[in-house]
Amino acid sequence: MVLSDDSVPDAYPYAWSSSSKLTLSEFLTKYKPSMVQDDGTKPWLWVQKADNVEKVDRTAAIEEANEILKETTEKVENIKNDDSIPTRANKKKGIKSKKELREEAQQEATEKLKDVSERHGFVSGKWLIFAPADKVDLIWSTVATSLIEGPLSKTSATLTKVATSPKNEQPNHQHLLCLYLPNVYDKDSVTEVMKILLRNHGLNLSGVKSNLYTEMGLDSKHPSGIQSTVWRNNSLMKDTEIKELKDAFYAELSTAKSAQTERPAAEKTTEKPRSSAAASIPKPKLKKKAVDDDPFASDDDATKPQASEKKEEAKPTSKGKKKFVPKKKAKNDDDFESDHDEDSETNGEKQRVEELKAKKAAAAERTKKASSASKRRKSDEDEDDAEDESEPPKKKRGGRK
Repeated sequence: MVLSDDSVPDAYPYAWSSSSKLTLSEFLTKYKPSMVQDDGTKPWLWVQKADNVEKVDRTAAIEEANEILKETTEKVENIKNDDSIPTRANKKKGIKSKKELREEAQQEATEKLKDVSERHGFVSGKWLIFAPADKVDLIWSTVATSLIEGPLSKTSATLTKVATSPKNEQPNHQHLLCLYLPNVYDKDSVTEVMKILLRNHGLNLSGVKSNLYTEMGLDSKHPSGIQSTVWRNNSLMKDTEIKELKDAFYAELSTAKSAQTERPAAEKTTEKPRSSAAASIPKPKLKKKAVDDDPFASDDDATKPQASEKKEEAKPTSKGKKKFVPKKKAKNDDDFESDHDEDSETNGEKQRVEELKAKKAAAAERTKKASSASKRRKSDEDEDDAEDESEPPKKKRGGRK
């Protein structure tokens, strides 16, 4: 079983199609490129929209292509080593530089390879997309879903694959993702897919490569210097147009994120009137306490939950004391008198208060009487003094004449 080609291997467990037992969502959840490690038997994950039926004489096409590749490589090498060819061109003398001669040979080879592809029907290829390891799962899932049931499903794209993780960890590893097309030389079809990849998915594209090039082993480092992609991005669209499409995608994504962020806040705002209305509904008041409730309790106590009331009632009373049962005051009672008339201890206190009042009254009466007596004595003394001052002095008896 060949695993390195551009078609899905038979009985390959890491491939999905409409006949698979798993749904696409289940497949994408179960097999993620960041989680599946390549041990030599699972280099790719595949998702297939339709069978890529291609009438191809691969062997003949590859043989011709390899001959062209070999000739071009030799020609380019000879140009490099020919000291008679100047490094810089001389337009006045019509002399071309080494670079110009190499590019002409490479362009000529590209045209020959296109002819070989079309004659043998080997025109299939793929868009190349590179994804960083921390984003590959999301990008892969997005492209695969789009191919089966999204915008890409309406295009000529038929198949997609993504590289699994390498056995040994590599810093800044990039996963290659390919989106297959039936004919890479159909410029309009290729451009249509490109626009969706840019506008609907905001992807960074690396050009379109022919499957024939892959079979030949033609890559960007090949000594022939032949361009390894049939189409570069700017050969299909202008750089300004590419930027506009990607900017539109990211602007739309940003708007969607903002709306998603604002939605919960809006829902909370909408709910506020309901919560306010609910808060404005008066709570049912509990019944007033019976006559035997504590008359000195706060008004707030009357609204406490019944559970609290029961808890209070469950509290044990003091040792040897009768449970306190308050009684309403009579209208003519003394304002300072206690309401607990039936409580023996309270009656004793009341008696002591009464005795204290009587003692105070008696003491006040005694003080009053003593004060009156003192005043009377003083008054008598004052009268006596007054009488003494009014009498003339008596003559002495037996005195000399």
